[in-house]
Amino acid sequence: MACALITGASGGLGWEIARVFAERGYDLVLVARREDKLAQLADELSQAYGVVVRYVAADLATPEGLVALTNLTDSLTAEGRTIDVLVNNAGFGDCADFAEADIHKLDRMIELNIRALTDLTYYYLGPMLDRGAGRILNVASVGAFEPGPGMATYYASKAYVLSLTEALAEELRGTGVTATALCPGTTDTGFWEAADAGELSRARQAAIANPAEVAAYGYESLMAGRVVAVPGLGNKIMVTAARLCPRPLLRRVMRMLLAK
Repeated sequence: MACALITGASGGLGWEIARVFAERGYDLVLVARREDKLAQLADELSQAYGVVVRYVAADLATPEGLVALTNLTDSLTAEGRTIDVLVNNAGFGDCADFAEADIHKLDRMIELNIRALTDLTYYYLGPMLDRGAGRILNVASVGAFEPGPGMATYYASKAYVLSLTEALAEELRGTGVTATALCPGTTDTGFWEAADAGELSRARQAAIANPAEVAAYGYESLMAGRVVAVPGLGNKIMVTAARLCPRPLLRRVMRMLLAK
């Protein structure tokens, strides 16, 4: 049975992505910081779908967290199991002008959103290439296409995820391994509360997506081998507009949208 590794699985989009893979018969390796939530999800999915769910509570923003995860998957390799799908979903944001932000929080964001994703992609890609099969889903954001005044580091981190994934997809052409960047917009996951965003603008409130639908779209896009997957017509229009809009105007618009 195929196995999917999903980071940031203890809530929000990661929780729903885990459910989508379990529904389709994948065994799972789940990682997040909240062990109680992971245990709850593992029990729920194993009972509902008869899949094997392993999990590790680890902070992937730290070297120790990455080692804890790779130790678990190395033990699976010793048993003859493989990680067939890697879903890099873990990440967080913060709403504050750069000069007023907590630099320690920004550093942690970079460690999780960029370094952990890069390290895990590198670690699991090699065995996939050796087998000539595998899939990688990196969760970016529609923010990857735009500057984010008021959330500068978060938007920049997602631009990195998108750029890395697109380049990787081209490098992997013809290898049997694929890379997909899932770029959702505002989704009902608790992300904005954790980012201390305050009350969202009416435009963003109206555009809030269902995480289960985003997860299903991400799975379908991954299986179809799409390189960039933007769920929802409104988000597709936003991405297209961002590409066409003069950058000075785009910066002003984003400043207004992201203002607290």
